[in-house]
Amino acid sequence: MIQVLRSAWPLLLGIGLLMVGNGLQGTLLGVRGGIEGFATWEMSIVMSAYFLGFLGGSRLTPELIRRVGHVRVFAALGSFISAVLILYPTITEAWAWALLRVIIGFCFSGVYVTAESWLNNAATNENRGQALSLYMIVQMAGVVTAQGILVLGDPSGFILFIVPSVLVSISFAPILLSVNPTPAFGTTKPMSLIQLYRYSPLGVVGMTLMGGVFSAQFGMASVYATQIGLSVGEISLFISLMYIGGLSFQYPIGWLSDRFDRRMLVMYAAVIGGIAAVLGTVLGHYFGVLLLVAFLVGGMSNPLYSLLIAYTNDYLEHDDMAAASGGLMFVNGLGAIIGPIVTGWMMGAIGPRGFWLFIAVLMGATSLYALYRMTQRAAPSSDETDRYVPVLPTSSPVALSVAQEWAVESAETAESADEQHNAASSAA
Repeated sequence: MIQVLRSAWPLLLGIGLLMVGNGLQGTLLGVRGGIEGFATWEMSIVMSAYFLGFLGGSRLTPELIRRVGHVRVFAALGSFISAVLILYPTITEAWAWALLRVIIGFCFSGVYVTAESWLNNAATNENRGQALSLYMIVQMAGVVTAQGILVLGDPSGFILFIVPSVLVSISFAPILLSVNPTPAFGTTKPMSLIQLYRYSPLGVVGMTLMGGVFSAQFGMASVYATQIGLSVGEISLFISLMYIGGLSFQYPIGWLSDRFDRRMLVMYAAVIGGIAAVLGTVLGHYFGVLLLVAFLVGGMSNPLYSLLIAYTNDYLEHDDMAAASGGLMFVNGLGAIIGPIVTGWMMGAIGPRGFWLFIAVLMGATSLYALYRMTQRAAPSSDETDRYVPVLPTSSPVALSVAQEWAVESAETAESADEQHNAASSAA
């Protein structure tokens, strides 16, 4: 891991600053929207717009890179991000914010694609798993740090919008000044959603539902917290614990997933997350309970993303994993676009507790569908499953593709080691 830090620290630093900027603008808009008097349904459209842009960016950026190169795409999209962050407080209209969120979602997706391509290029087969782990930790640390910055300024002013703009601008320097060769950007033949569903119904359905859960957390959590009257400091702590929980449970769930039926883990994780969300619906007015709920919901929903990818891989040939990853990200993106809109509708209909109720319903649906799928076919043995690789929903298709490549490499290495061991045993 020290070797990875030594070779890739400028990239990781730049990515960390990008995540600080992204994490801060997401929470800040929810708080500022309450100050401006935006209706819940207006904020739901604003928050959903980010995921529409992100999905579009993940599909269009590779073509932009092939046309004009990584450096130009990264610099151009990064400049747009800085500009949008400053424009938010100058145009306090819901329609304008929605348009700006589409743009910034597209741009963040694009810069993630570019930065993650460079990170993959800097890693070797031997340390790619460590690079992915460090990347995930840096992402989480950036978002949590952003929540701490939120308490340092006045959400009704300009300074908290200027800070992430500056941080994003600064993030370009370590990345652009450290990259060596421009990484190649290959193409992958996509897998149809129907074909992907035939391979793994639970993977497709689960990823769609988890897209709604994650976007509700990332987009509407600050709107919910503002509506129930939390202070800025309390909002910062509340949202931080969602991400801290997501990081804390990644490795325990990953360890279990390599040893047990992954459908059972999907079911249990969704049940725990659903029960926690129900607890938030009933007792969310107690701040201590609210923090526990945030920790558990975040702790279950984030690892479920990686768990569903690993489960889908169990039924794929290694050559098909990269093609399947695009389909999984697409259905997750569709769920993410719909999530804030439905959450906003429920919050408008029954009040702030609709935020937790929406998450509880999706978690419950995930657990029930996992239980149903357990009755439809037998689970592969632990020897036949691919390795769990932690990936966050905020990652671009590049990070997911890198994770798939590392899972394949790990499986092939393990198979080679088994063959050598068997050959040595036979010779003996």
